Amino acid sequence: MSVPQTGDWSGYIEKLEKIALCAGAEILRLKESELNASVKQDDTPVCSADKNAEAIILKHLGILTPDIPIVAEEAAAAGQLPEKLGEYFYLVDALDGTKEFLQGRDDYTVNIGLIKSGYPIAGIVYAPARKVLFSASPEGARRKNIDNDFNIFSEQKIKVRSAGTPLIGVASRSHNTPLTEQAMVDYGVTGCISVGSSLKFCLIAEGLADIYPRFGRTMQWDTAAGDAVIRAAGGSTCTLDGQPLIYSMRGVDGKIDFSNPYFISTGCGAIRLA
Repeated sequence: MSVPQTGDWSGYIEKLEKIALCAGAEILRLKESELNASVKQDDTPVCSADKNAEAIILKHLGILTPDIPIVAEEAAAAGQLPEKLGEYFYLVDALDGTKEFLQGRDDYTVNIGLIKSGYPIAGIVYAPARKVLFSASPEGARRKNIDNDFNIFSEQKIKVRSAGTPLIGVASRSHNTPLTEQAMVDYGVTGCISVGSSLKFCLIAEGLADIYPRFGRTMQWDTAAGDAVIRAAGGSTCTLDGQPLIYSMRGVDGKIDFSNPYFISTGCGAIRLA
């Protein structure tokens, strides 16, 4: 199968959803098992659920679109990266929010993002414990409810909202910083939701929040799928100079490859960033 160039994206997105659902099923299967958790060189946790879910995604993406390079978190940590990236490539974080997962919380996600010429144009964010999946394509963003057998039983199109009253921000539960807190003040945010993983993007995409400033470390596989969802829902993700966040192999200002600069994600008309 190839990525749609024009027309109907539904068949391709359905395939990505099934891959994410399979990975999520494996994560839930392992939830009560010995997870063999450890700390990677970058001081982030990893466990068997990360590795098993990523293996499932890599296998099935390789079958679905064998010519599209894949950049996945655990493979990258092991030094396994594509030699070069083409017009299209995937960014995969099979278990975003490993810390939340290990602590028994439910705001961890499976993330598959498709990049075209530096921009996230399609993606899946699946929260297995919450039984909800968000999908994005050039045809828009959707929120889908998942049953106990990992099937979609209902769905709705989602869009960002105009500026809320009061403005609601979202911030990382585990990685908040003083700079982030100051940004909330600077932009007039008077309410804040703390949540882990890429669900922060999705809260804005479905109109439940207005702004997500990130003044801390993130990697491109952390953000690509959620960023695809927020953009497909009518929002934006920009660097601090107001330019759209770009996804490529190179790091920023001497940082490691696939690292993000600081960024701010917003809903349509919610925040004036300039």
